Amino acid sequence: MSLSREQIAMRVAQEFSDGDYVNLGIGIPTLAANYVHRDIEVMLQSENGLLGMGPYPTEEQVDADMTNAGKETVTASKGASIFSSAESFAMIRGGHVDLTVLGAFEVDVSGSIASWMIPGKLIKGMGGAMDLVAGARNIIVTMTHADKHGNSKLLDSCTLPLTGVNCINRIITDLAVIEVKDGAFHLKEKAPDVTVEEIKSKTAGKLIITENTPDMSF
Repeated sequence: MSLSREQIAMRVAQEFSDGDYVNLGIGIPTLAANYVHRDIEVMLQSENGLLGMGPYPTEEQVDADMTNAGKETVTASKGASIFSSAESFAMIRGGHVDLTVLGAFEVDVSGSIASWMIPGKLIKGMGGAMDLVAGARNIIVTMTHADKHGNSKLLDSCTLPLTGVNCINRIITDLAVIEVKDGAFHLKEKAPDVTVEEIKSKTAGKLIITENTPDMSF
């Protein structure tokens, strides 16, 4: 059975290391703020000007003035700071973000990502994803393995307009954890109760599989 959005976010949070500065994109990545391990300290950055983003607020904690880049209400952790979006992007473009986690429409075997538009669809704008994939030291994509029509999002070559080229290191989907290197997808972990055959059938790009792929743990 494929993972839920919350389970994907839990697995994403395992990628955080103590002392990291992490940018979480809109959607599933933002949910990872709820699952940061209590034994580590990370500073979560929101491109609209918040460093030290905490978990989603309870009903009693909601502050309409405290929002993330997706206009969702959030909390601030101890030591948080608030600044302009210009300063936020200076931090991103200056290479001061250790890890960024963002969603995508497509990723290919070269590590290129398409995440900001589908031709013919109304869009609000490209947002900060292009800056993030160019400026962060490590980039992880989180998404469903296939679209709602069953078409693979992991391709030999992206077909949609690119956000970044040769920049993605790891992909965490509802089916698997995949490393991108040497012109191929390398299967590292699979979701419990998901077969390798299902992952193969939903991966259009070149997939390298080793024996006894372990299950994800949470």
